[in-house]
Amino acid sequence: MLPLSGLKVLDFTTLLPGPLATLMLAEAGAEVTRIERPGGEDMRRFPPLVNGTSAAYAVLNAGKSVLELDLKSPQTMDVLRPLIAEADILVEQFRPGVMDRLGLGREAVKAINPRIIYCSISGYGATGPRAAEAGHDLNYVARSGLLSLSPGTLEAPTLPAALVADIAGGTMPAVINILLALRRRDMTGEGAYLDIGMADGLFTFAWYGLAQGHATGRFPGAGENDLAGALPRYALYATADARFLAVGALEEKFWQAFCDAVELPEHLRDDRRTPDETRAAVAARIRMRSAAEWEAVMAPLDCCATVVSSLEEALADEHFVARGVQAARILMPDGSTMPAAAVPIVPELRVSSDAVRVVPGPKRPIPAA
Repeated sequence: MLPLSGLKVLDFTTLLPGPLATLMLAEAGAEVTRIERPGGEDMRRFPPLVNGTSAAYAVLNAGKSVLELDLKSPQTMDVLRPLIAEADILVEQFRPGVMDRLGLGREAVKAINPRIIYCSISGYGATGPRAAEAGHDLNYVARSGLLSLSPGTLEAPTLPAALVADIAGGTMPAVINILLALRRRDMTGEGAYLDIGMADGLFTFAWYGLAQGHATGRFPGAGENDLAGALPRYALYATADARFLAVGALEEKFWQAFCDAVELPEHLRDDRRTPDETRAAVAARIRMRSAAEWEAVMAPLDCCATVVSSLEEALADEHFVARGVQAARILMPDGSTMPAAAVPIVPELRVSSDAVRVVPGPKRPIPAA
């Protein structure tokens, strides 16, 4: 039996943070019903499309069911009330106040089902001066200060490669807190209201910079954090064939092995004393060989120096294949299949990779009177 078997989830979310959270709940055995507006949520039209079905929507929502409802229709509550009464978890992702205006706010839902775990995901949370402010992932990463640690240069500003606010600030805190609230409900019988602000969750990822600032009275700026550009031993270097070598040789034994491999002079090996000179010297040496050549040099040394893989290379990597990172597959509406989303749930606690995860098709909306 899966850990969340028998639990019912009502999913009022859209796009990425909430759907990925409820996908994890579904993978752990919960029965998830998505409530979408007539015609389906915006992600259904997000490219690329596979015979009319959005691949992004498919990987985020396979294994769930969909009920299309006009939430502004007075008759909608007749449909939702019994679903709310038997639900264990409700997840919503509107701006603060929207669910209240729809008659689906925390107090209205609690009156129907006092044991429900009600989880709200929003950019800045349900309270505070910025609660109603619009934003997307990049805005939250910028506002939290996290982006300031590694923004690139004035000539070449760098966008984060991952949607950190959506997933690390929204999805993960939502799942963690839902599971904690369920555990508390097991002990007390009480439901819960969970206010997840995506920007709040980003301060966890600035832990080191915050610790530095509180300890010294000066918070690190761009490139000043040891793990965000300050140390030559933790950096990216371009190879002769325009690829990159990722060097994470933090420990001295790894750093010295790396320095030996690139034949770095002794007087440049103290990278805290001469960071700019050391970085330039390492960069010049890495530029002398191709990525494949450096891979051959570094692999036997086991010194935390790795060629940056493309997504295609990563999927073909024998390690990730053996680990079954994308072994599960989903069934598209046209009968084709594609790999399911990779979620951080161990195999024994999630739906078997052999099970069929069906992408929910659009359902006819309940007509308004």
